[in-house]
Amino acid sequence: MSRTTAPVAASRPPALPGLDPAWSRLVTADDADGVPRTWHVLDNGAEPRVGTMVCVHGNPTWSYLWRRFLDEAPDGWRVIAVDQLGMGYSDRTAEPRTFAQRVDDVGVVTDALGVSGPVVSVGHDWGGPISLGWALAHRPQLRAVVLANTGVHQPADSAAPTLIRLARTPLLRGAVCTTTPIFVRATSALSRPPLDDGVRDALAAPYRSAARRRAVGDFVADIPLEPGHRSTPTLDGVKAGLADLGDVPVLALWGPRDPVFSDRYLRDLLGRVPHAQVHRYETASHLVTEDAPQTARHAWEWIAGFTGGAHAQAPAPPLPARPPLWAALDERAGDPSPAVVELAGRKRTVSFALLARRVREIAAGLAAEGVRPGDRVALLVPAGADLTAAVYACWRAGAVIVVADPGLGPLGLARALRGAGPDHVIGAARGLALARGLGIPGRRIAAGALSPVTRRLLGVTHDLAGLARAGRGQDPPAEPSPDAECAVLFTSGSTGPAKGVVYRHRQAGAQVAALREAFGITGDDRLVAAFPPFALYGPALGIASAVPDAPVPGQLSAAALAEAAAAVEATVVFASPAALRTVVTTAGGAVTDRHRAALDRVRLVVSAGAPVPAALLHELSAVVPHAELHTPYGMTEALPVTDITLAGIDAAGPGDGVCVGLPLTGVEVRVSPLTDAGDATGPLTEIPGVTGELCIRAEHVKERYDRLWATERDSSRNPGWHRSGDVAHLDALGRVWIEGRLGHVISTPEGPVSPVGIEQRVQVVTGGLATAVGVGPAGAQLVVVVLSPDSPPERSGLAPASLATSVRQAADHRVSAVLTTDRLPLDVRHAAKIDRTRVARWAELVLAGGSAGRRP
Repeated sequence: MSRTTAPVAASRPPALPGLDPAWSRLVTADDADGVPRTWHVLDNGAEPRVGTMVCVHGNPTWSYLWRRFLDEAPDGWRVIAVDQLGMGYSDRTAEPRTFAQRVDDVGVVTDALGVSGPVVSVGHDWGGPISLGWALAHRPQLRAVVLANTGVHQPADSAAPTLIRLARTPLLRGAVCTTTPIFVRATSALSRPPLDDGVRDALAAPYRSAARRRAVGDFVADIPLEPGHRSTPTLDGVKAGLADLGDVPVLALWGPRDPVFSDRYLRDLLGRVPHAQVHRYETASHLVTEDAPQTARHAWEWIAGFTGGAHAQAPAPPLPARPPLWAALDERAGDPSPAVVELAGRKRTVSFALLARRVREIAAGLAAEGVRPGDRVALLVPAGADLTAAVYACWRAGAVIVVADPGLGPLGLARALRGAGPDHVIGAARGLALARGLGIPGRRIAAGALSPVTRRLLGVTHDLAGLARAGRGQDPPAEPSPDAECAVLFTSGSTGPAKGVVYRHRQAGAQVAALREAFGITGDDRLVAAFPPFALYGPALGIASAVPDAPVPGQLSAAALAEAAAAVEATVVFASPAALRTVVTTAGGAVTDRHRAALDRVRLVVSAGAPVPAALLHELSAVVPHAELHTPYGMTEALPVTDITLAGIDAAGPGDGVCVGLPLTGVEVRVSPLTDAGDATGPLTEIPGVTGELCIRAEHVKERYDRLWATERDSSRNPGWHRSGDVAHLDALGRVWIEGRLGHVISTPEGPVSPVGIEQRVQVVTGGLATAVGVGPAGAQLVVVVLSPDSPPERSGLAPASLATSVRQAADHRVSAVLTTDRLPLDVRHAAKIDRTRVARWAELVLAGGSAGRRP
């Protein structure tokens, strides 16, 4: 086919799913070279009383990609989505369009349509830099920028994506992009879960023939990967222009499973536009607007936040300053007594004096070696002195620690850490090997000594000892501001993909103060940190801490707990519920008189993260006979929130949920009542007996969710309050009763039903574990109880009639079916939270006649 003719003229698309034909129109105008062209655009035609959104697709998509943005546009917003020349239903041109021409083309279309501003520019794939080129050329009209899985620069630390490099080779480009529809079809095949066939066909509809696909190959060839490429100067100009967008709101909507524009491009983009807000849709791939249809709603809600729309939010009030996190450690800088005692392997003791000096030296060394304030440092170091020194040195240097629980598993850990985008990784050999295997970015720093060969294999550039030597005699960097970020901590992932939670120094300091006040901790206390995150509190509280010999909390024996208590003459134990279970079950074994003497000194045991049954606490009382047992309620986003003792649990008695006690001093709680459909939309109230989403206000509540703009917006839509995602009610004494997760509320025809009360009542009569889940469509769900009894069944499925009858009688609610299985899925961190969503899917399969032999 000759390149000297334009064989295909602009036209309107046929009827396609989700596409309103009234939006479709043809625009004819002279391009920048004076040649008449016709573009196909989607245009909702709204009067721009508020503004205009201009959307630019990439390759090989078309304006169909933006249909939801048109459909969900608020009143007063005009949305224009242009088909680039050679693409979609616009004219096919005789010669390939360059990057510069495509930028000019968007301007020709907006001029022809009378767009004057304010404008929100939106771009995906190579439509991202093209839309940015238009935005920079129309700066007076620009109000905001939205970008979706795009790139303006090839990250310096990586090669161009393999798929793009292969598609750019001349032989494959013609075969894959033009002669056949492989490239067109492969783009939509990246989506997980797979897109509906009708949508895939609609995305491919403009590219039915080789003549209509010619620009698909031309577009690939125009990607400027070489310095001398004809489009390189224009792209370089766009890159340079990003520095002028500091006062322009920017939102990045990102699918992290994209094999082309991966998280590397997001990190590069954030390096150029650091003020950009981000939402990562954990399961989405390249076509993020298809894989996550909520992107349109989220974009409009984001826009409303700075244009005064219905979703605009008032700023939260400022928080008071707190002493630096290392202040208590500095106060004991001359103290030779133990600060951290490790009992795993060879016992190791580090004094307060040594730890304080080490923190100052490493902080100075980090700064000298290029770790800048605000840099993110992922920590893959076991609990102990090295981790403690690394954490406080990072804080002292103004860096932000990134911590994810190994219990997330390799894939979950990779998603979490890659999503956080660390600049550096500090790890033991095993952690650094894991980081290399999982593709976690960042410069490598070893926590301990490694052989030269191992250092080369793992890409290690420094180690903590070397950093300490480099910082010896040097002043540490200037102290970070109380408003500087200090940590990204990941949730357990027990109710969905783990979320990064950002804290500032001010909030972390408030958390330390809340722990000190809630549990009366003084300088005379000593701590056993039987749950790794708690090991970091010791220096901030100014007390010694021991890390017991237990690879994971669920393997902590009574003897190991006692050894740790003896090592520091502990008065306080922080432990997870999983750790307490194994302590109780092993208490009758190898526990010596010396062990008993050490445990007798313990005055306080604190267990958080999951409900702790009263029966377990009563058994634990025999192990630590002089300790007051506390089970505070909280979460990664806010800990502690409430507190209750074993005596308080006994006094509260049974109820519809788990009683977690009264709010701590300085903490306020309210509930947002549930609607009949189970949504928490009611105004905040503290009226006793009203079930709703628990909302929390305190100085130590998180700053925000990391790179989850929409999640954060939803959790903080009541300014100053954090919506916990937990369903609860308050009783007449002001105590909080947790009834389950908001996402697990069962929406029956009679109204919402929370699961925990049913589960508690059933477990009293059945033993083992029980969970209540909803099966069926929202609003018409049936309550199904799934049991994992102490005597597991030979085969999963329907429960025997007698057991089902007992369950129905105990549940005090209509139960449609009772199922049994030998094991329920529990979270790894606490071994206590049941994955009700997974159980509900299994129950629905079983009741529909599917295989019951498989576990949920």
